[in-house]
Amino acid sequence: MKGWVWSFITYMFLHADFGHVFFNMFGLFIFGVQVERQMGSKEFLLYYLLTGALAGVFSFIIYYVTGNHVVFLMGASGALYAVQLAYAVINPNAIIYIWGILPLRAPIMVAVFTGLSLFFIVSGRGGNVAHLTHLAGFGFGWLYFILRFGVNPWRRLTGR
Repeated sequence: MKGWVWSFITYMFLHADFGHVFFNMFGLFIFGVQVERQMGSKEFLLYYLLTGALAGVFSFIIYYVTGNHVVFLMGASGALYAVQLAYAVINPNAIIYIWGILPLRAPIMVAVFTGLSLFFIVSGRGGNVAHLTHLAGFGFGWLYFILRFGVNPWRRLTGR
């Protein structure tokens, strides 16, 4: 690493190919616009950059400790998963249409994405996707709501 600490921010702006950047930015457009409207631009920027950077730092530490010393993180997915969580916390009754046809409430979407990431990690079928970074994005987004806003995401997502 040798002082390249900025890479915990810049990795979010690098993508493997056009499809990778397209789907990340499409998700950011769908969920991020609504979250930014609720949080405000400055708060949203802080949320996005902080959760994304912390997801990268967390992944780097876990990969390094487990002996994966040569891992290249790239993409905005950790921050985007945090944005999806924020969308569901802010709009727990919103309906999202997956592929334009499958209606899911926003909290169910978050649960499904979390479950898929956990499945891919446990099964070892994740390929070159950093599912750990996705989960870290959810986790740091969760903590952000608790620490910054005093909001319990579980209560908002479940209505309890």
